[in-house]
Amino acid sequence: MTLLQPADATLDRTPVKRTVLMCRPDYFTVSYRINPWMHPEDPTDTSLAVRQWEQLHRIYTDLGFDIELIDPLPGLPDMVYAANGGFVLDGIAYGASFTYEQRQPEGPAYMTWFREHGFDVREPENINEGEGDFLLVGERILAGTGFRSASHSHEEVERIFGREVVTLGLINPSFYHLDTAIAVLDPVSTDAAPANIAYLESAFDEPSLEKLRTLYPDAILVSEDDAAVLGLNSFSDGYNIVIAARAKDFERQLRERGYNPIGIDLSELLLGGGGVKCCTLELRR
Repeated sequence: MTLLQPADATLDRTPVKRTVLMCRPDYFTVSYRINPWMHPEDPTDTSLAVRQWEQLHRIYTDLGFDIELIDPLPGLPDMVYAANGGFVLDGIAYGASFTYEQRQPEGPAYMTWFREHGFDVREPENINEGEGDFLLVGERILAGTGFRSASHSHEEVERIFGREVVTLGLINPSFYHLDTAIAVLDPVSTDAAPANIAYLESAFDEPSLEKLRTLYPDAILVSEDDAAVLGLNSFSDGYNIVIAARAKDFERQLRERGYNPIGIDLSELLLGGGGVKCCTLELRR
């Protein structure tokens, strides 16, 4: 692992310790197709997926994160994508209700874990895929719809958490979850650095782009090439940002803004349509 130092050290970016939930990909494979990244006819290497996941786990450990683990279950190869298991904020865990039947058992499995670990679990009334489509940026929740999470789940989240929820329409099937099209760079606002994001413009409809341009005028606009390797599917502590190693221009953009990008190869897990953020569910008590 190489920790790259930012070119502009005058920018005051302070890392904030994170607590995350992860799931080892012991049963990872691609046996069905529910997104454009998945090709069941192509072989997958479960042992390689585990090794790549373990590297991500080591990076988070080196960054000082608190890491919780949920046991993987046989027959649920996508359970490694923990971000889809719910949305956790203020000690409340809003459970997931998956669009496709192949992943539907994951919702109860994650809700059971939340209950056993002291969270106030709210069972969903609407289809939603957790933090895949709900991103906390400062005090605001950005919420995606168009392919997976139903727009009514946005109203549900607003009611449960009492936060502003901004609905964003996704239009590119390759970026079917919000966390594939937006990276949260600064999860919390500070005097030195207001909450900010990076995003792929072509992933959104025009009304959503107008919202993003208004709310985040200083956002990083990421290239199609970097988005195509799920470069935006990243995880930040406000200074260190773990990204896809192949997202080289995004890496440059981050360094120029005073962040510390850390590249990782999760190419095997990409075969299922997931990257860094997909493997990472933040636990906020």
